[in-house]
Amino acid sequence: MSLDPDDWHDFRQHSHRMLDDMLDYLETLRARPVWQPIPQSVRDEFTQALPRAPGTLPAAHAQFMQSVLPYAVGNAHPGFFGWVHGGGTPVGMVAEMLAAGLNANLGGRDQMPIEVEHQVVQWVRELFQFPDSASGLFVTGTSGANLIAVLVARTRALGVAVRQHGLGARGELLVAYTSAAAHGCIAQAMDLAGLGVSALRMIAVDADHRMDTAALERAIAADLAAGMQPFLIVGTAGTVDVGAVDPLPQIAAIAARHQLWFHVDGAYGALGMLSAQVAPQLAGIELADSIAFDFHKWGQVPYDAGFILVRDGDLHHQTFAAPAAYLQRDSRGMGAGSPWPCDFGPDLSRGFRALKTWFTITVYGADQLGAMIAETCRLARQFAAQVAAQPELELMAPVALNIVCFRYRASDAINAEIAADIQQSGIAAPSTTRINGVLVLRAAIVNHRTRADDLEVLLAATLSFGAQRIATAQEQP
Repeated sequence: MSLDPDDWHDFRQHSHRMLDDMLDYLETLRARPVWQPIPQSVRDEFTQALPRAPGTLPAAHAQFMQSVLPYAVGNAHPGFFGWVHGGGTPVGMVAEMLAAGLNANLGGRDQMPIEVEHQVVQWVRELFQFPDSASGLFVTGTSGANLIAVLVARTRALGVAVRQHGLGARGELLVAYTSAAAHGCIAQAMDLAGLGVSALRMIAVDADHRMDTAALERAIAADLAAGMQPFLIVGTAGTVDVGAVDPLPQIAAIAARHQLWFHVDGAYGALGMLSAQVAPQLAGIELADSIAFDFHKWGQVPYDAGFILVRDGDLHHQTFAAPAAYLQRDSRGMGAGSPWPCDFGPDLSRGFRALKTWFTITVYGADQLGAMIAETCRLARQFAAQVAAQPELELMAPVALNIVCFRYRASDAINAEIAADIQQSGIAAPSTTRINGVLVLRAAIVNHRTRADDLEVLLAATLSFGAQRIATAQEQP
């Protein structure tokens, strides 16, 4: 039984209405709250039993518009500063619609969607000055990309036989290194790769929250003396808390001297290479053996569109390729075009993430995307200066890229209340983190829609809610 509509005309009309509703949503974002609490009655709508009888598209659409769209996290809004989330674009949205209509599985086979992905891989090689032999792959996000990098580095250290015999066959105790400010997904990747979180050395950072390379050298020397086998260093380009960039050239030199794999977690910061103003801060990233990043952050591609780039494409292929009878390769027909994307990662079924990325780069161009990235950094510096000019506020970390960490001069508890007050007001959405054990407000300026006046709203709200919280605290006995 076909699931196509009985009346294509009616379906087409309502589909156009759905598209218009989403375009209206994007066009009128500034008039909407950034975020708002979800009423219990709305939550209850999504606790129903499995529907057995068919419904209608208009009814499902209406429920989406009334009960889902108003209660999203709000990262498309220009006042969203909570986490490093891209804002998406109308171009990416309609490209995703095309990909969904095509419904291509990019695990393999000889098909043009894979050539589109190959085109983006070529562009990424060019951006990071990697050789033509480098491999690249779309994944869900940098967490998955970092896991792939750990697995490729593991294969380099122990040989392809590790895939068959496991980590215990030769008895080596592999250890890796990253900074204390690195994202938790690095430790998770060590866990999932079977190496264990305790095999990851968390290296201290300096006053600018960058990896201390002298401490890194000492940790490597200590592990070698203890009979361990160092195999991987992970540098960060844009730390999750403050946006710091590790000293990548120095880390690359240490990795080369000890013959270790040098991976860069550039979840959002790596795409700063698109900007002539930001790229110098990322010097040394071109020396990496692998780079993980997300197009859905600074690249503004709709979720999800993570990416892994590996300098040694052959090693990357050896880490994952596992031919099976139903994946037989041929010289012609649909079985041609080998190697396939499924030979470079764990997924056989893969969506067409490359299309919305290709559309974004093709329509906006690398220079315009780079200018947008530079503007978010300029806004961050400007906002930091405004914070520093307020006696009630305190800047808590240097602004390396586009993240500003600050706090109201009050207790951690009051700062936590201020963040929640601003979020629930719907006018802006900062998050909180801890810097040197102190709770701070965090403004990540990632959205291409954000303007200076959006940050002025955040500043005014912080001062207003802060004053209210101080007054309330003083009134209490």
